[in-house]
Amino acid sequence: MRERFSDIAKRLAPVALWVCVWQVASLVVGSGILLAGPVDTVMRLASLLGDAGFLATVGFSLARIAVGFVLGFAGAVALAFAGARWRAVRTIFSPALDVLKSVPIVCVIVLLLMWVGAESVSAVAVFLAVFPAVFFSCSEALDNVDAKTGEMLGVFGVPRVRRLLAHVWPEVLPYLLGTSRNVCGMAWKAGVAAELIGSPMGSIGERIYQAKLLLETADLFAWTIVVVVMSWLCERAFVALLARTGSWALSASLRVGRPRGTRRAGESGVAATGVDAGEVVLSDATIGYPGHVVARGVNLRVRPGERVICSDASGAGKTTLLRTVAGLQPVLDGTRAVGGDVTMAFQDVRLVGGMSAVQNLLLVTGSSRDAWARDRAGRLLGELLPAEALDVPVDELSGGQRRRVELARAMAAPSDVVLLDEPFSSLDAASHEVAARFVTRHLGSRTLIVASHASGDAGRMDAEGYSLGDAAARD
Repeated sequence: MRERFSDIAKRLAPVALWVCVWQVASLVVGSGILLAGPVDTVMRLASLLGDAGFLATVGFSLARIAVGFVLGFAGAVALAFAGARWRAVRTIFSPALDVLKSVPIVCVIVLLLMWVGAESVSAVAVFLAVFPAVFFSCSEALDNVDAKTGEMLGVFGVPRVRRLLAHVWPEVLPYLLGTSRNVCGMAWKAGVAAELIGSPMGSIGERIYQAKLLLETADLFAWTIVVVVMSWLCERAFVALLARTGSWALSASLRVGRPRGTRRAGESGVAATGVDAGEVVLSDATIGYPGHVVARGVNLRVRPGERVICSDASGAGKTTLLRTVAGLQPVLDGTRAVGGDVTMAFQDVRLVGGMSAVQNLLLVTGSSRDAWARDRAGRLLGELLPAEALDVPVDELSGGQRRRVELARAMAAPSDVVLLDEPFSSLDAASHEVAARFVTRHLGSRTLIVASHASGDAGRMDAEGYSLGDAAARD
């Protein structure tokens, strides 16, 4: 309790200092018309609060500013997402918004008064003041969304709506929260400025204008305090509400969309590649990236249900091989054919940080409303993790525990081919053995391709060795 009072005192001390400076300045000036003091201002504010029309005046301005703010914020976010999806949208609108954010708000207000009239000017002015700032902030956020996590969700066939809620929105949200703290105050400044110029009856701006005409400086300061307080309250309320959407989005992502594991029979399986489900074929393939060849003459044929492990040295192209099989990058030459769906444990950790281990599995396998899906995810994870680690955010887990969540996810999601890239890194010897047995126990009849440096993994998983240096086809 003492610490709380101390914290409050530290916050109030600067305010008290500036009130004292204000009071001294008003005494020095010696004119209530030129500079009303804090005592006169507080007395006038108290009188305003007791006025029968005070709430109606504040409500008039609040309603219009709120409408303009919400429409501007929502419209800017929608346009930013459209611009991220279709670059032509951003190309078309960005120049106009660049100009709009640089135009003095007073000039905009004068034009709006001629176009929409005094009654609506504040709402439109707020919309135009908020829109560019939110659009550019959201666009920057979308440009910096983690591509690796999005790549993982694509491999697992997670529906777009789930990707948006679980991955994109939580990464965009911090940018919008930071911008909101600025644009809320900007909205009130723009809205009251529009009212001050247009003077619609019953608005805060009209009352400020009347105070200016009558040289009632104390009234002017009192209404300014009202604007500052309302701006602060709106900012706190909106930021708190917006922050909650992060957890709401994560929760909703587990309830909407239809993961690959819940599709009807016949909707997944054999791809239109002329190979059987679970079959993997690379024929005289050149793998790598545009402008950089990693390996040439790669010939690999894995029949349905077979297990293959690649233990080449670092830099030989094991990860590139798995990414090519997963369809994350095309072959530079030759042919690739994979029958059916693929799941993958990547070399680096690609989990949704705000979700628990169980939720990360449900994201790719089922719905949080499905008791069987929840129980199955818990049982699988329980074979690899202690019970207390299952329902905490994965960001709070150790590196080895997160690695095991990745492994459980790859095995839990339905597929015809399972790809594991260094699946046992970050694990101690005992955990390594447990994880290897977990893979073989839950693999079933699926095809398995592993990239691993660890000695003995071929024996642990009963897998046949393969070397990228061997260009001969496996027939």
